[in-house]
Amino acid sequence: MSEGSEAIEADGAPLFLLDEVPEGDVVTVDGAEGRHAVDVLRLAAGERVRVSDGRGLLVEGSVLTAGSGALQVQVTARHEVPAPQPQFLLVQALPKGDRGPLAVDLATELGVDRIVPWTAARCVTRWREDRVEKGLAKWRSAARAASKQARRPRVPEVTEPMTTRQVIGLLADVDLTLVLHEQAREPFARVEVPATGSVAVVVGPEGGLTDGEVVAFRAAGARSVRLGAEVLRTSTAGAAALAALSARTRWA
Repeated sequence: MSEGSEAIEADGAPLFLLDEVPEGDVVTVDGAEGRHAVDVLRLAAGERVRVSDGRGLLVEGSVLTAGSGALQVQVTARHEVPAPQPQFLLVQALPKGDRGPLAVDLATELGVDRIVPWTAARCVTRWREDRVEKGLAKWRSAARAASKQARRPRVPEVTEPMTTRQVIGLLADVDLTLVLHEQAREPFARVEVPATGSVAVVVGPEGGLTDGEVVAFRAAGARSVRLGAEVLRTSTAGAAALAALSARTRWA
């Protein structure tokens, strides 16, 4: 069995996420992941699979046995996959309905590392105290499912919801913050993006950003940019920006 910390390319082998990946030459995938592997994917002995803890540990192997809602995986390699550079942070205003999990799903597939649910002034949706946990559970579930789809061994963190003041405090440690705004004069394509460090993208709600929010972000060092002539939905704007960022950094 080989070990290493080099970057690993994604491939067609399915990825299963466990809270903890045990040591040893054989790993058991059971619970919901095991049932999915056996009952839905119908994996059989000899097929290649990957197992991760969602925090960078990646185990490669092949199925020894499959049945009774569990896989036994023969481990052939273990890797500690480093965090990609630069790190991407998405500040996502709470959208209506199921558009929140959709925004998380798309952002995860396109490389986001941390997602902040933002209670912007014009958000139609409000997570009351008795609904915060339910809302977070949906967003975190979407991030986990999208990580498996994208074969990502690192599941993005979804933080507790934040106010504008809290978001601005968080952005103090970010190297570059881009606020997507349809009235901005600076094109996104002209922004110089660092190859390392951290980049944040701020996406407003359906009703748009208030003048006060724009001023507050600018005072904190953020840059207002426009992606293009089109005005995107709040659920897709973040993903579009992340794809553009990845094309200029991680995918280059």
